[in-house]
Amino acid sequence: MSEYTESVESKPSHDRKVASSRASAQKQRRHASRIALARPDWLPESVWQFDSFGLEIDDSIIAVTDVGSGPTLLFVHCGLWSFVWRDVMTRLASDFRCIAFDAPGTGRSARLPGNAITLDRAARAVAGIVDGLALEYFTLVVHDLGGPAGVAGAAQTPERVRGVAAINTFGWKPSGALFRGMLALMGSAPIRELDVLTGFLPRITATAFGVGRHLDLASRRAFSAGVGDSGRRAFHYYMRDARCCDALYEQVATALDGPFAELALVTIFGERNDPLGFQPRWKAMFPGLRQVVVAKGNHFPMCDDPDLVAGTIRSWHRERVATR
Repeated sequence: MSEYTESVESKPSHDRKVASSRASAQKQRRHASRIALARPDWLPESVWQFDSFGLEIDDSIIAVTDVGSGPTLLFVHCGLWSFVWRDVMTRLASDFRCIAFDAPGTGRSARLPGNAITLDRAARAVAGIVDGLALEYFTLVVHDLGGPAGVAGAAQTPERVRGVAAINTFGWKPSGALFRGMLALMGSAPIRELDVLTGFLPRITATAFGVGRHLDLASRRAFSAGVGDSGRRAFHYYMRDARCCDALYEQVATALDGPFAELALVTIFGERNDPLGFQPRWKAMFPGLRQVVVAKGNHFPMCDDPDLVAGTIRSWHRERVATR
């Protein structure tokens, strides 16, 4: 090691820069090493036309889908899996590079013990994907618990973030009896184990009330299979953590008040699913943002009206993000 160091130090400045550049490129290639993921029998190409791969982040495998070309959109959802983005990604991939991933412990990502499933770990997965895929610039598209996790993760490299599309999500510490009570209930052990026993969560979510308004039977089955027993547990562990991860919410607040304060932002909410007034709160925080309400939409507006949501992201990006 000492001989190598001495030889580099003895070279001119230009050669040192070349050596540094090569080392950086080699490090980047190591980070970008993709792990093959076999397509499971329950996920035929007819319902999931994308190829996915794994990235090793935090000593665990994260399933990533990377399709299309153009400006990068990084889709973040925590609790279920990337299937919730399928129809929007299909519509946007002709104009954008669309990257989605299954949060740690969910979907096709590696399973984890309950105490390892946290929003902080999901945020580290976001940061790991940005680093592993060498994303120079990207726009966040976040949903549900993916809001705080996505913002906290992207805040590790704030100079790369160009905008935020917030879909039925929040970006602050939960407060109030209704919000915190809901998280406490859905994060409780009895509800978690009841869900594992009965499968009530994927059953409800696969209906028109959730992601299933435009899904055929094969797609609904694939969505439910992708959740699975351990994935249902992971969902409830994320809900439990969302009530108490104060350090992460501090990171989110710092990012939104600081480097993200001048970003282009759009919120997209379902007409029937904003009981806690998240969209007005976003407006109070960012008076200049664009807001869209999906008529008769529920908690997954990107599934209720993928044409509208994709069109909104496309036009907003062209008018507010690409011009910055």
